[in-house]
Amino acid sequence: MATYEIFAQPELRRYRSNVFTKATLLMLVIFVLTFIPPLFVVYRSYGFWLKEAYYREWPDVTFKREMIVILELQDPGEYVTYSTYQKYNKLQEDRLRVPVIKAREVDINGDGRYDKLLLDIEMPLQDSENVIGVKLLTVYYYRLKKFSSFFMESLGYIEHFSPQAGAKLEIFGDIQLRQKEPLGHKGVDKRYNETLINTTSSFVETYELSTIFSRYLERNVTTQIGDQYKVWMSGRAQGKPFVITATVNYSEQVILYTPGFWYLIKWGWVQYVSVLVLFVFAFERIKVFIFQNQLVLTTVVSPYDQKKLG
Repeated sequence: MATYEIFAQPELRRYRSNVFTKATLLMLVIFVLTFIPPLFVVYRSYGFWLKEAYYREWPDVTFKREMIVILELQDPGEYVTYSTYQKYNKLQEDRLRVPVIKAREVDINGDGRYDKLLLDIEMPLQDSENVIGVKLLTVYYYRLKKFSSFFMESLGYIEHFSPQAGAKLEIFGDIQLRQKEPLGHKGVDKRYNETLINTTSSFVETYELSTIFSRYLERNVTTQIGDQYKVWMSGRAQGKPFVITATVNYSEQVILYTPGFWYLIKWGWVQYVSVLVLFVFAFERIKVFIFQNQLVLTTVVSPYDQKKLG
């Protein structure tokens, strides 16, 4: 009569030995070779310790109502200007023009955080003054809160030149974070929470853009107005001001930061275990081969012998 397998059960065999034997030494070597090499493999692959990581956050940005605007005129070396700094305005004398400024920050989704700045500047000009270039520096208060609480005063800069005299410049852009080093994962970071322009100074050099940018770029974290789209319109009518309209979006940012201890452990453990599994599988097969073929001397105890001993 034909038969078939109805049930299967593995047989457990125990290999016993004294402490000071080749079998014990072999097991110690296999243990070391199973757990230590994966550590070196992962470490040498430069993926074990995650030194930097990224996260996304909507920054809390506020326009400080501070600016410097310079209009370059068609005559060489001539310009008109205005700023919200009283000392700067006194230094400019005949080149000073007092514009009409309208600034409004909008919270589109009602989450209590501003999403964009709408800025409108109407600079009065004489009919003989033709504008061929615009420089606009704006000042913001910039905050991050998701991991470390980061605070700073930051800048946004817009510049445009045209060979044709203009009547209006429209700008659309996003305020973007720039990092030379990662931020921390916790704590309060106020190292750049300081005034960038010394408003009490009466020296022209203090308010020059080159001086401001030179000091600003010494920081490891700054902002800029990126993804700029500009529309230059010509044909200014007599008696009309030169108009600048800017729409600056406070968009979500990708932040570089240094992970904390537990995040490092979690990441390192995943990398280590993924390699360890392969070593465990390989050395389990090696141990079965060695002890089944008695390449080292041990005492084999089968399930039948265990019942007799019991």
